[in-house]
Order: sequence, then C-alpha cells, then structure tokens
Amino acid sequence: MELGLLGARAVVTGGSKGMGRAVAETLAAEGAAVAVMARGQDAIDACVAALHAAGSADSFGVVTDFADAGSITAGFAEVAERWDGLNVLVHTIGPQGGTFENLDDAAWEDTLNLGTMSTVRAVRAALPMLRTAEWGRIVTFAASSIRRPNNRTIAYTAAKSATASITKTLAKELGAAGILVNCVCPGTIVSASFTENLAPWLAADGLDATDPTDVMTWIKDKFGESASLGRAGHPEEIASLTAYLVSRRNGYVTGATINADGGSDFF
Repeated sequence: MELGLLGARAVVTGGSKGMGRAVAETLAAEGAAVAVMARGQDAIDACVAALHAAGSADSFGVVTDFADAGSITAGFAEVAERWDGLNVLVHTIGPQGGTFENLDDAAWEDTLNLGTMSTVRAVRAALPMLRTAEWGRIVTFAASSIRRPNNRTIAYTAAKSATASITKTLAKELGAAGILVNCVCPGTIVSASFTENLAPWLAADGLDATDPTDVMTWIKDKFGESASLGRAGHPEEIASLTAYLVSRRNGYVTGATINADGGSDFF
C-alpha cells in the first residue's frame, strides 16, 4: 500500500534507538527525509548512516536533550534552518519507572518533565513548521499501562496518561488546520535497552530476554498477564502502525489512543 510519504519531512524524537529508530527507518524506507533527535551523537550517527544507506539522503541528526527545554528549542530551530516546512512529528520520549515510596519530589518532577513536558515542548516547537506544510501529522507515544496501571511505574504512567490526554485535546484543536494527532500505546516490546535491563531476571528463570515468547512467559509467570499472541512485540511492529498514522493514506483517524500490545493491556 502506498502511504504517500515520498518527499515528506519528518522529525522522530528518541529516533536513534529502539522503537524510535524503527520508526525513523520505516519512514525513510517509505521515501521520507527524517530528522533524528536524541541525546547521543554516536547513536544518532549510526542511525543516520542507516537512513542514508536506505536511500534517504536528506536525513540528518540533531543532538537534543528532551529533559532540557532550551535544548528542545535549539534542536527544532536547527530543523527549521534546514527545512521550511514539516509534515510529521513522532515523539517517542519516555522516562523511567519507580514505585510510589521510592520516588521523592525531585524524581516525580523529572519524570513529569521528561514524560509530559517534553511532549508539550516538542509539539510547540514543531507546530509553526507543521502549519506551513501542505499536510501534517503528529503521533505521540504513551503506554498500554495508562489503561491498566501497575505499582512499578506509577510516575511513568501518570506522565504518559497526561501525554495521552494532551494528544486527544490537540487533535480537537488542530483538526481545523488539517493536522491529525494520535497517540500510540506500546505494550511489552523487545528492544536492546529492554533486553539489557531484564536479561539477568529472565536468565535466573532459564529464559532468554531477547526471545519475545520467553519474555511473555516471564511476564505471565510473574504478573499473571499475557498477550493474546503469546509473545512480546518487536519495535518494527510499532513502527508500521506509526507509519500509517503519520501518512497521507490516513485521512480520518485523529484523536485516537491506540494500543499495540499483542492483545494484552499489560505494560
């Protein structure tokens, strides 16, 4: 199916690793130029090299710290210097977890700053460019835990719930301008960082943290929840949904909060 992304200009935040990189690569494969925004120069360089190799010669990277309001403003100013318009913003940034009694005020503020305010700032900075383009799309990332919270991610889920709410309201505000705004809520997705963090825990039970079926087996055993598909997801599966939502092929889906979790509401 032709998505109509050939020649589009897209910003992907957190685009150097995991789901963000999968989104960047998918958009580039569809013919879009992608501005990859993330903190680490080395990871950005590796991602941009892959985008160039895939034929997206106009893709580039911008070092941006989404915990820093000034860095966000400067990052989008750099994009605006290169491009006179923007079609797509995909904001994937998210904070870490933590239980209620282990989070002090500073930790709550940091989580809400990165998990919610980074969304506000990114959209605010991108909007002038989105408004000048012929068409525009925004996709934010929340999490399936906003529909079934758990005590290990209380601040994270609060931040992502706010992101989902902001996204819904933005869809109402920007609809008249033809800018479609949606929120994707990934479930358990096997990425490099996920594997690194959980490998020791799964290994203790004789399971492989890189195997989506083993990951879901562990989650079912420890938390009593599983996905209908019996496995965790891949970053590319989140990217394919996101690519449709930000494409010109999508002409009527806006204000939606969409789970992509293999049939489970477990985070």
